[in-house]
Amino acid sequence: MITFCLLHIDQHSDSWDVAYIGQVQQQIANGERAKAEDVDNNISVFNNFGTKKFPQAIIIGVKKGGTRALLEFLRIHPDVRAVGAEPHFFDRFYEKGLEWYRNLMPRTLDGQITMEKTPSYFVTKEAPRRVFAMSRQTKLIVVVRDPVTRAVSDYTQTLSKNPGLPTFQNLVFKNSSRGLIDTSWSAVRIGIYAKHLENWLQFFPLSRLLFVSGERLVTDPAGEMGRVQDFLGLKRVITDKHFYFNQTKGFPCLKKPEGSSRQRCLGKSKGRPHPHISPEVLLRLRDFYRPFNLKFYQMTGQDFGWD
Repeated sequence: MITFCLLHIDQHSDSWDVAYIGQVQQQIANGERAKAEDVDNNISVFNNFGTKKFPQAIIIGVKKGGTRALLEFLRIHPDVRAVGAEPHFFDRFYEKGLEWYRNLMPRTLDGQITMEKTPSYFVTKEAPRRVFAMSRQTKLIVVVRDPVTRAVSDYTQTLSKNPGLPTFQNLVFKNSSRGLIDTSWSAVRIGIYAKHLENWLQFFPLSRLLFVSGERLVTDPAGEMGRVQDFLGLKRVITDKHFYFNQTKGFPCLKKPEGSSRQRCLGKSKGRPHPHISPEVLLRLRDFYRPFNLKFYQMTGQDFGWD
């Protein structure tokens, strides 16, 4: 089970905007008028306090792969501004329009990039076309993880919300005696990464996508974050000095920033113990994924070592 311990980075909270709103109010009280400018997206904004832009980079997947940890690690970077909640614009709320979506974004200054993460985008058929219609220059990050472990983690999360759920074995097979895997079950379907990637490659070249290993995000967080920063064109600010391995918890945590006395880990929805599942069931599922994994390795040029 991939889990992470994280700090709360106050500098990236809504308090950032509140502080600047206070400055605007003070300017008005002093009879000063903040200058406004019409930016290229036709929104009039205070030029001293940043503009709301469409995200230049999106973490598009996958569910239970480590996307929340990746986003929180990135938010350490002073040149990254990200939406905390998942907008779900390109899968659930597209009809609300691009203006609605842009207004969800945090304000950014020159040199900063805007980001969001919604893991279900990767498996949503319409999402690649919709993102492309917004901007063909968007950089896309996919956090992938051993699809067998990912499926069990997905099931564990659903089970915590619905204790009456059938067993993993009953859900994973169409016919247990014949060993036919039920690909209509979302916990299984998400892990067929090669199929979903084909959909994205119809609109974006491979150079626009970065594939992050959920496993290496645990064993070598600084190394993976180095790759991510390079891909985004950012200076390598996030390094080994930001991480330590928590022996008790068994996963990497972020070091407390200087002057901080409080540490915050991801919520209870992360790190749940997995239920016992028969090794035979897991073996059958692993055999099912193997050819899809190999195809995914070929498509991405990366061997993730799941087999």
